[in-house]
Amino acid sequence: MSALDGTGADALGVDGPGAPGGARGTAGEADGVLVLRTRDADGTRALAQALSGALRAGDLLVLDGPLGAGKTTFTQGLGAGLGVRGPVASPTFVIERVHPNLAGGPDLVHVDAYRLGGEGEIDDLDLEADLDRAVTVVEWGRDRVEHLADSVLLVELERPDRVDDPLDPDEPRTLRLTPRGPRWDGAAIAALEAALAAVAGLDGTAEPADAEPTAADADPTTDTAEGER
Repeated sequence: MSALDGTGADALGVDGPGAPGGARGTAGEADGVLVLRTRDADGTRALAQALSGALRAGDLLVLDGPLGAGKTTFTQGLGAGLGVRGPVASPTFVIERVHPNLAGGPDLVHVDAYRLGGEGEIDDLDLEADLDRAVTVVEWGRDRVEHLADSVLLVELERPDRVDDPLDPDEPRTLRLTPRGPRWDGAAIAALEAALAAVAGLDGTAEPADAEPTAADADPTTDTAEGER
């Protein structure tokens, strides 16, 4: 891990490009991983909303994590940041939803690949027809949709193994973002880091812009819980 420069950016853990001594793969593929934490669902949405400022039409995001990790929660924040028509909900049974942009930016294509099989069933969705004009987000898409584009942003959401109160819907999350491919060159990664640093607190935890200071803010070792779909 290494520190980034700028207010709040020093809390954004980064391995690879954008950090001194970072490794970079061949053909412009970045091996770096950006790591942030959130305390609750609002924090996850705030992180994704900030991230949207570094995205453009044609970007493919692959969301990976166990059931209940917050993949749909993350996509809700992304939709809010892009300014698309909502509501953004899990597309588990319809497989794919297209959310038109209300402000002239890229649409949001939201896909749930959980019930899909191999590349054949993915290709039947004809996602490539929307890729150029939209930001495409695929839940459960790891190792299934990467062939659709030459670049991808992998977003891994991790939930804690243990929490203080299993009945409390609020739990913290750790998010690991791995940009891969020529789209994510040095300038694009720098823009991504800057967007995320805008919501990263001194302890590396993303917070909503209007969040009130809490005891957890004063003590980086204290986490309140995060509840997510």
